[in-house]
Amino acid sequence: MPKITIEVPKELSLALAQVGDRLPELLALSLQQPALPAHIYRYILNFLASKPTPEQIAAFGPTPEMQERLRTLLGRSKAGELTPAEQIELDEYERIEHLVIMIKASSLPYLTSTP
Repeated sequence: MPKITIEVPKELSLALAQVGDRLPELLALSLQQPALPAHIYRYILNFLASKPTPEQIAAFGPTPEMQERLRTLLGRSKAGELTPAEQIELDEYERIEHLVIMIKASSLPYLTSTP
């Protein structure tokens, strides 16, 4: 296993000494970033937590910022120019889209039923 030497402040050194053998695991976890910025997940979770009506669920969609990012990623994908990180981001958008479709499908009976 390769060795890496770094200089850290004394306070950090003391904290690192406490984690001992878990340091490689903790470093690996800290380098793993979510596929999408946290505000995108928060946008979806806040919507779901608001107890939306079936009509609101049917109308739910990505923000203009998200739509623009998707257009960019899809264009880069079509041109074969996606970086590995961008491919992971696009894959995550696709998973979220699938989840939203399933949520919308589950509210469909409420929208099509007649009182």
